[in-house]
Parts: sequence; C-alpha cells; structure tokens
Amino acid sequence: MSAPNQSEIVMDCSEFQQKLPELFEEHADLGKEEHLKHCENCAALVRDLEYIAQQAKLLLPIHEPSPAVWDTIQSTLQREQADTDGRDPSDTAPPAR
Repeated sequence: MSAPNQSEIVMDCSEFQQKLPELFEEHADLGKEEHLKHCENCAALVRDLEYIAQQAKLLLPIHEPSPAVWDTIQSTLQREQADTDGRDPSDTAPPAR
C-alpha cells in the first residue's frame, strides 16, 4: 500500500467547513490546516469568523460599574422608600363609617 498523495490528504471546502466549528471550539491552530494553505475562499472565511469573534468580545461589558454607581442607586432607592413610607395612607383613604 502506497502513502496517500497530497491531493488525498487535503479536504475539500465542504469537509473543511463541516469541521470548522469543532476547530474553533478546540481553539485549534488553524494555520496548520492544509486546506487553508490551498483555498483562499476558506482562508477568507476563517479570517472573517475570527474578526467577528474578536468584535463580539468587545460587546461584552468589560468592567463592573464603579462603587459610586451602586451608591447612587442605593441612595435613590432609600430616598424613594422614605418618601413612600413617610406618607400616611389614611390621608388618601376616606374614613370608614
């Protein structure tokens, strides 16, 4: 049995694209993929997907709000609660007879 030649080893586009999600999940070194060395269309697809993944990371919040934000929220809630608690419910309801 002879060793497979280069054309038998290299995947076609369909096979590569079916394998691509698995490669991304495994954080595989796509530079080692033979198919990308010979197929500009799939290489461009991989570049686009990597760019999209990088940009998507920018959409996630990077930092928690500062303690001052939480303090402001807490103060506002406490003021609103004090305003609500300070009202006498009997002022708005007619006396029972």
